[in-house]
Amino acid sequence: MSNLVRLSLSIEKPLLDRLEKMVQGGGYTNRSEFVRDMIRDLLVRQEWKRGEEVVGTINLIYNHHVRQLSEKLTHTQHHHHKSIMATTHIHLDEELCAETIMVRGKASEIKELADDLRKQKGVLHANLSASSTGKLLK
Repeated sequence: MSNLVRLSLSIEKPLLDRLEKMVQGGGYTNRSEFVRDMIRDLLVRQEWKRGEEVVGTINLIYNHHVRQLSEKLTHTQHHHHKSIMATTHIHLDEELCAETIMVRGKASEIKELADDLRKQKGVLHANLSASSTGKLLK
């Protein structure tokens, strides 16, 4: 037996039209898949707001020629070693590097790590992509 439940809702026509465009634009085969993804996205945001254990990635673009930046980034990551699962580092050109850091821990600790990395002189861009451990998305 399936766990799927049917539901109906009322929505204004202009809002429905916008929903249909988002469904089609997102490549979804039906509204149900789109709505499920919206709900899961909201659940992930709530996990982060509540400060639960979460996962995510921190993406950095930086100039490794900036004095002591590599050492500062490494030191910061060592300070937060319990939250870091893996790091990938690539060289974009002669001076620019990209780094992706996979993290897991309390939302506040992950945000603190991302902020500590972002504020270093020479970091040109830093982005935190928030996700979930998946426990509450089932």
